[in-house]
Amino acid sequence: MNTARIVVLVIALGAGGVAAYLASGYDNKPAPALPVTEKLPTVEVLVAKSDIQLGQAVKAEDLQWQTWPQATASSAFIRRDSRPDAQTQIAGSIARVPLMQGEPIREQKLVKADGSGFMAAILPSGMRAVSTEISAETAAGGFILPNDRVDIVLTRRLKNPDGANSSGSTGGNDLILSEVILTNIRVLAIDQAPKEKDGQNAVVGKTVTLELRPDQVATLSASRQGGTLTLALRSIADASASDGGPEDQALKQRSSGVNVIRYGVQARQLTSQK
Repeated sequence: MNTARIVVLVIALGAGGVAAYLASGYDNKPAPALPVTEKLPTVEVLVAKSDIQLGQAVKAEDLQWQTWPQATASSAFIRRDSRPDAQTQIAGSIARVPLMQGEPIREQKLVKADGSGFMAAILPSGMRAVSTEISAETAAGGFILPNDRVDIVLTRRLKNPDGANSSGSTGGNDLILSEVILTNIRVLAIDQAPKEKDGQNAVVGKTVTLELRPDQVATLSASRQGGTLTLALRSIADASASDGGPEDQALKQRSSGVNVIRYGVQARQLTSQK
């Protein structure tokens, strides 16, 4: 072996040794530290484990504890640190409104029945539930659903004192009177369905249950005996207006008279004297 080959071999061995040393040093070098993320404080709040329907009796297994950012946890939420037995305490309550899966539980949305029926449990204090007969023709074609708000119109037919029209037949000159007797009334149920079923957008029933004050109960009862009642569905835009609000006051002023219809045509408006 000549001198040139020996020199090349020595250089190659030296370079390999240096590369091996550098590689071993790189492998033993610790990985760079990741930036530390500050952990936000959390609390455990009680939420609905699955969807809870209006009027459903809540069971302990319908609820669960879920971690929630403390900064966004409302004071109305039920926290585990303050009420660890809330699941069993709430069991048996009735949902006053539908609750979605994962929605935090609020006491205001539940009511203890204490042996009473569902309807008695969800009625606000001072209100009454009253049922009356309806049909598709008198209930907006069946498109009124529970929790909608309606105005109630009374239509009466008065016999003509003359008793006959020019052709000699009776009934042709009868007067048809209509007036709004109640405004912004909440619908509690259609037949015995207090909620919308299977996502349907219409409930055609024969009986509607309304939420009324005691004085409104008397008005409805007296009117029911004197004519036909029609439910007029209110727009969602003004359904939240309380009875006696600006819209309802204007409606009452416009309806303070009685619409008189003769031969199918509105003839004049009689102002009621009270």
